[in-house]
Amino acid sequence: MLRELKTFIAVTQDGTFAAAGQRIGLTQSAVSAQIRGLEDYLGMTLFDRTGRSAVLNAAGSRILPMAEQILEIFASMSQPESLGDFRGVIKIGAISTFQTGLLPQVLVKLHQSAPALETKLVPGVSFNLLTQVDAGNIDLAIVIKPGFPLAKDLHSETLAREPFVLIAPTHLQGEDPIALLREQPFIRYDRTSFGGRMVSQFLRSQRLEPKVVLEIDEIDAIVKMVENGLGVALVPLAGLWLERKANLRVVSLDELTFHRELILVMRHAHRQSPLHMLIGRCLHDVAQTSLSHQ
Repeated sequence: MLRELKTFIAVTQDGTFAAAGQRIGLTQSAVSAQIRGLEDYLGMTLFDRTGRSAVLNAAGSRILPMAEQILEIFASMSQPESLGDFRGVIKIGAISTFQTGLLPQVLVKLHQSAPALETKLVPGVSFNLLTQVDAGNIDLAIVIKPGFPLAKDLHSETLAREPFVLIAPTHLQGEDPIALLREQPFIRYDRTSFGGRMVSQFLRSQRLEPKVVLEIDEIDAIVKMVENGLGVALVPLAGLWLERKANLRVVSLDELTFHRELILVMRHAHRQSPLHMLIGRCLHDVAQTSLSHQ
């Protein structure tokens, strides 16, 4: 029945048999057959089927948390008694600034506790990584907290809050960030990214319409553009540029400062997994150490 329970949970997440089947690699008829078999075994219907949609009824809503618990317990059975004996593969998603920033230190700590563990790093932007965690394609991810609620099946933990600052070429004078944004060419943090949306909200709140000369979703690339005199930019204090002596000016936003929040995201069903808990501890330890050194 484990296979049927997994399919049942997939249908609750995707809303239709067809969508669930596409995600887990089954035909719609195979999904229907598995759900029908589960309902026959339990002696009750689990969904109200209206058109193409499959909506949980009262019985299905009661069964869902128990199904998730059964699968969670089964998954824990395959965990070794000691994480030092773990020989599996775990897929970790991370945005670029975390990959080149704190992640190497996290992986060192992780492999000290689980030396036989193989980690696979999956790069990407926050939205795509969230989607992959939700779909079960990766185990967890470090992303920027979005401006909308996470999917109900996702669990998140805050790792750090990174302040945004204005960066400007060294030859530019002035300490007023608003004046610099109003007068100078602007290199825009990609407005479709979570961090870029925060920049857009800030500009709207200050009624600013700077002259955009470039839009890009890569913080270290933005820094290089500013160093070469292309314009000014609003970026978070994150990235490889902080580890070298960048040839630019950092202007504080003072009371106008806004932050992006880095979060660890995983499925609720995994939050008590010994391995996921270990990775969470490593992430929090490294993040806290980094903050104490700032």
